[in-house]
Parts: sequence; structure tokens; C-alpha cells
Amino acid sequence: MAKKDYYEVLGVARDIGDAELKQIYRRLAMKHHPDRNADDPEADRRFREIQEAYGVLSDSQKRAMYDQFGHDGVQAAAAGAGGGAGFGPDLGSAFGDIFSEFFGDGARRTRTSAPGGSDLRMAVALSLEEAVFGATKELRLEAPETCARCNGSGSDAGTKPETCAQCRGRGEVVVQQGFFQMRQTCPRCRGAGHVIRVPCAACHGAGRVQQSRTLEIRIPAGVDAGDQVR
Repeated sequence: MAKKDYYEVLGVARDIGDAELKQIYRRLAMKHHPDRNADDPEADRRFREIQEAYGVLSDSQKRAMYDQFGHDGVQAAAAGAGGGAGFGPDLGSAFGDIFSEFFGDGARRTRTSAPGGSDLRMAVALSLEEAVFGATKELRLEAPETCARCNGSGSDAGTKPETCAQCRGRGEVVVQQGFFQMRQTCPRCRGAGHVIRVPCAACHGAGRVQQSRTLEIRIPAGVDAGDQVR
């Protein structure tokens, strides 16, 4: 089935301004939200249509492509940007810089070295009004940070990690099995290439300690159940 014209979905003129467009979107989103229309099987479809239309018309670049080429132009632009990019509020861009500030760029990269960290995931409960109109939320996060006492080395003050005598700093050892030689992680240093003789009293040799952070974040208007922050 052909998609409806985005301007018709929102019931607005093609020259509507951003401020008025946002007001109309909020009113429609509140009216057609599935939580307020539990007995209407079409409510979810209409609500998603409204979200998709606003996601395009509220973005100047997507709107220009749509005005010139219609739905095909918007889909081509999305595919050129890597495909799979949905419409509606871009939550990743809204929070990416915040997480980078506190946890470093590595929080958004795949870690390959040991000891690796993990991404943090938190669920945020919103009321219907908060989901439609946006809200400011305060989150308290626990995340590892570089130990200030040893500056991440894991060794206590006045000492340094020593090169592993078994692998000579390579982190790997060669094991002979019959005619075959295999490399495996050094069992003494566990691949680190060094050993800690005197562990740091604060982090116990880990080089990182858990720290609590409080973040105040702005939830964009129009989010729906299942939306995630990458």
C-alpha cells in the first residue's frame, strides 16, 4: 500500500514553520497515542505514521529531499547514510556526547583489549505526557574509571609493573605438542605482558575503580516504548 503524504498525515500546509509543526505534532501524538486508545486496533498504526511524518518534516535535510523527490528521495537518503536508520527522534545523537564525556570515546567503540569494559544500559520509565512532550530525567550511573592513586597502572605508589619473566612481555607463550607448536595466552600474566608485585591499595591491581555519576538528560519529545540510546 502506498504511503500517505506526510503533510496530509499531519494535516499541515507545505510551508508550515518548525514551531507550528512541533505544536501540531505534539497535539496529534497525544490524541492518537496507543495508551489512550487501547480499544482502537488502528491507533498504533496512526501513531507510527505521525511519528514517521514528523521525523522527516522536522529535519531540514530530509524535508528538502521529500519535497523534491517524495518518499523515494527520503528512502534513498537513508540508505546512503548506512541504511536501517529509522525516522523519529535520534536518541543516539542526543546522548552520545554525554556518555563520551564521562566514559571516553571507548564507551562507543568495540573493545578488543583486556581488561575490556562493558556498555551500560538503563531503563527509564516515562509517563504518557513525558513520552509525548519530552522530559528531563536524572540518572545515577555506576561506571569504572581510571584509578587516581596508581593512574591506571595497578601498582601501588612508588612501584611499577614488572615485565613478565615467562612470556618476556609478549603476553603469549609457545606450547609444543608433538610436532605442532601453538601460541596461547601466558598463564602467568594472563596476556598483560607484565605482573604487579605490589598491587595498588585503592584498586587492588585492577587499575580501575567504580565511580558513581549523576547525569541530567533531556528526553526528546515523541519517544515510544522500545526506543534505545546506543
